[in-house]
Amino acid sequence: MIEIIQGLPENVVAVHVSGEVTGEDYSKVLIPAVEDKIKKHGKIRMLYHLDRDLEWFTLNAILEDAKIGIRSFTAFEKIALVSDVDWMNSAVEMLKFVIPFPVKTYSNEELSEAKAWVSE
Repeated sequence: MIEIIQGLPENVVAVHVSGEVTGEDYSKVLIPAVEDKIKKHGKIRMLYHLDRDLEWFTLNAILEDAKIGIRSFTAFEKIALVSDVDWMNSAVEMLKFVIPFPVKTYSNEELSEAKAWVSE
């Protein structure tokens, strides 16, 4: 499930990801939010908060994630990943050197710090 996190600046798309994530979560929640913010602001910032109870991304969710990343790659200013999933944080840390905008990882305990950073 993907839910929009409210209360951040208008140019930030912040999501809380938990349980099983499907392609429908992307097509009905995340993609419209990202496209709307890009239309309004040109450049956007993302905050992904992966909950401790995250179970699984379906294949359709993985494909939708890749599509949105490719389609909107130049529209991102920065991305914060909040997660206690070690392999995901490590993968992002390794890849952030080839991404042309700032990317930071945070633990779930550091959610408020991630919100502050992505909002700066």
